[in-house]
Amino acid sequence: MPHLAELLARCPELAPLRDDIARAADLLITAFRAGGNVLIAGNGGSAADADHWAGELMKGFESKRPFSAAEQATLPPEFAAKLQQALPCIPLTGFPALRTAVANDIDPTLEFAQLVIALGRPGSVFVGLSTSGNAANVCAAAQVARARSLKVLSLTGAVGGRLATLSDLALRVPATRTLEVQELHLPVYHTLCLLIEDALFGG
Repeated sequence: MPHLAELLARCPELAPLRDDIARAADLLITAFRAGGNVLIAGNGGSAADADHWAGELMKGFESKRPFSAAEQATLPPEFAAKLQQALPCIPLTGFPALRTAVANDIDPTLEFAQLVIALGRPGSVFVGLSTSGNAANVCAAAQVARARSLKVLSLTGAVGGRLATLSDLALRVPATRTLEVQELHLPVYHTLCLLIEDALFGG
């Protein structure tokens, strides 16, 4: 996998995660191929990462992802050659009306869990980002995802925290300081985007 080799050349400290990153890519590719979606959540800088990661999947990343001629024929001609194939990846960090209503009326810990109830479907994957692995709202969403038979993928720091124990697969980057964990999460999810794009759109 050239993308993994490139990642490890740039970030050799991630070498112990090589096989788990490949497994994470397979988990997400399988979900998209099965018609599932991917739900991503995190707090603070990890919320920004959730939005960033989703944006890379919902349009071309390094591939333009053009539609076939037959598919372009179903679109308005002025947009047909511009719009790109997309993957259904939803950052749960949006939805401010719903999230603040849950926080005010029910329990702020359940803001992401309620969105998993609303948006999760068979074949979906919940991705939790938490530098400590102990973000209460992310862990609650992971619990609900498991109860609803969604797969759970997490990106954490070295310790993993409670979130890692709730995950089908936990990518624990080798750092504990928040900023350093976040700095390593970025190249990991960018590499996952490249692996997914190659598999589903031919690079």
